[in-house]
This record gives sequence, C-alpha cells and structure tokens, in this order.
Amino acid sequence: MELSEQTFAEKFELYGCYQCGKCTGGCPVSLKSKLNIRRLMIEGILGKNLDHIHDRLELWDCTTCKTCTIRCPRGLKPMDLIIGMRGVLVEEGHIPKTIIEAMENAYKHGNPWGRPKGKRTEWTKGLPEDLKIKDFSQGDKAEWLYYVGCTASSDPRIQEIAKSLAFILNRVDIDFGILGNEETCCGNEIRRMGETGLFEELAEGNMQRFNAYQIERIFTTCPHGFNALKNEYPQGKFEVLHATQLLAKSLEEGKLTFTKGIKKVVTYHDPCFLGKQNNIFDEPRTLLSAIPDLTLRELDRSRERSLCCEGGGGRMWAESSSEMGQRLAEIRVQDAVELGAEILATACPLCILTLEDAVKTSGNEEKMKVMDITELLAEAME
Repeated sequence: MELSEQTFAEKFELYGCYQCGKCTGGCPVSLKSKLNIRRLMIEGILGKNLDHIHDRLELWDCTTCKTCTIRCPRGLKPMDLIIGMRGVLVEEGHIPKTIIEAMENAYKHGNPWGRPKGKRTEWTKGLPEDLKIKDFSQGDKAEWLYYVGCTASSDPRIQEIAKSLAFILNRVDIDFGILGNEETCCGNEIRRMGETGLFEELAEGNMQRFNAYQIERIFTTCPHGFNALKNEYPQGKFEVLHATQLLAKSLEEGKLTFTKGIKKVVTYHDPCFLGKQNNIFDEPRTLLSAIPDLTLRELDRSRERSLCCEGGGGRMWAESSSEMGQRLAEIRVQDAVELGAEILATACPLCILTLEDAVKTSGNEEKMKVMDITELLAEAME
C-alpha cells in the first residue's frame, strides 16, 4: 500500500503538532517500549517512513489509554493516529498472530476470547433460585438492558462480578434483562486493534438487536463496552450508563443500603476507559465511601493521572514487542501495598485480570486482594 503525507497528516489533523513531546512523555509504556508517539506524529506530518510501519512492532504496545491525547496542548489525538496506523497494518496483513486469533474469534464466536456463542449465559448458573434474570431474546421485557460483555460472559473470575451485580440489582429493584446468547462483542477493542470493518459489522448487528427489542436504556460493568456504546455507536438512540453510575443513583435515592460493614483499607484504581476516556471519577468513590467501616485511601496517581494497567487497546491479546521490564499493573499493585491498602478495588474486568495477575507475579498474594466495586457492595449487603 502506497502511503502519502495526506493519508495521516490530514486525516488525523497532525499539522498543529509542534513536537513538544508531551505525548511521549506522558505515555505509560514509552519508558518500557520503543513506542515514541512524538516521532510517529512527525513522520505522519512529513510522510516519511510510513511505507515501513509494518516493521514498527511497538505500535502494538499502545494501550489506547488516551493519556497522550489528554496531555496534548494543541488538542490533537495521537491515540487515533496509532489506531489508524494499526488499521494500515491490518489491511496489509501485518498482524501479530495473537491479534489475528482475537479478531477471528470475534468474527466467528462473537467474542475475542473464543468462547462458544451458546455459552454466553453460562455466568447465570449458580445464582439463587429466587433471582430470575429476564432475557430479551426469550420475549421478556425490561426497563434496562444489562449488556454483560465478552469478558464477564467468558472468564470464570469475571463471571463472579456479573453475579454480584445481578444480586445487587435484584435487591434495589432495578428492572433489567439480558440479550442471552444473542449478545455479541461490542467491538471496542476490535476497533482499537485497527479492524474498523469488523467493528462496524459488530456495531451494526448490535444496533439491529437493540432496535428489534426496542431497547432504550443500557448499562454495563465493562468500561470498554460502555465507551463503545456511548461514544462510538449511533448517538441519541439509547441511554448508556456504567454500572457505577446506575448504582450511585440508587444510593442517592436511598434504595441501596447495607446490612454490615467491611473493616478494610481500600484504594481505588481508575480504569482508563471509565476515567480518562469518559470522566467518571466520583461515582465509584461515592459507592465505596458509603460502605460502613471501610477506609478509602487515594493512590498518588489517581483520577486523570491514573496509571494504566496495560489491559486496553488489544493488549490482552498482544505480546510485547520487546522485553518491557516491570509491568504497569505490578507497579500499580506495589503502589497500593505501600499505601497500606488491603484491597485494590476497581470497576473494569480487564483491570481485574491484569491486577490480579500482577498480585501473583509480584508475590503480594498475602498482602493484597483485588476486587470489583460490585463485589464489595454485594458483600456489605448480604
């Protein structure tokens, strides 16, 4: 594919870049990888070396956390440039094997994990008999659609979070249903891996299902799914909330109450796709602060400055381009340990997986437990 200066410079409005380097300086993986966003920006402007971007394996190290875009003083979008460059690699077939597998799984099975479509609702097994979950695909009607997401439907650990949320929603009388085995991938990570065509196909299929079942209100526990549905699907078609927003509203209305306290020191990790991408910082903290006896402490790098866990942008399926040293999730866990926290709470399934793995690899299993906010809330309501 012949690339020109116009390809990237005009499409991503790069001409305003004055090479201050704040994008690279703020990038959480720049010190561990060859990824140099400032250099990519100038190459995009000058049209140099673009025919050789298939050699730039470091493009797959980007987590699309959006720190570079937030820090840009000219309001440019370096993150979108990287996604665009990945798109060229996808078109040319220069894709890491693990990324190809994730994309193929999303196309064939409706999720990048490769879980069979018929097992999308397996997470509902083991719920209390009196907790019946409505299913739009079975003809049920409900006020809200709980868009469960690929990870909560596929991973045994994250399935427990979905169960905790279902328990809470039942207690606070929120009328919700799921799409059952008809639910499929939102495409958020697929788009960030550069496969725009597949993303559009997934989004179109989801929109057809939403319209068919006359769904107007949606919530999800996954910030990645929340981001796609809220910002990258047709606007004005439906209301989209993250679960922490919905539960914070129930707390404000007096519907969410607790029967016991949790005497633990807890710190909260802001997921990039909830915080940096969508400015949802207060609701998770409001929920944690409401739990009796719980002591909430703030990490130094929190809110807009939160340290990425390296789970986004397809990084769950991509191998590092080089020996990248200590993982960001391990640094995050160490920060929490030094803070004196006993529980590292978050509100994202991918963060849960990366942080729990970091707890094990860093030898902090006796000191630290990783939990989703919904699990803590459910524990205080039992």
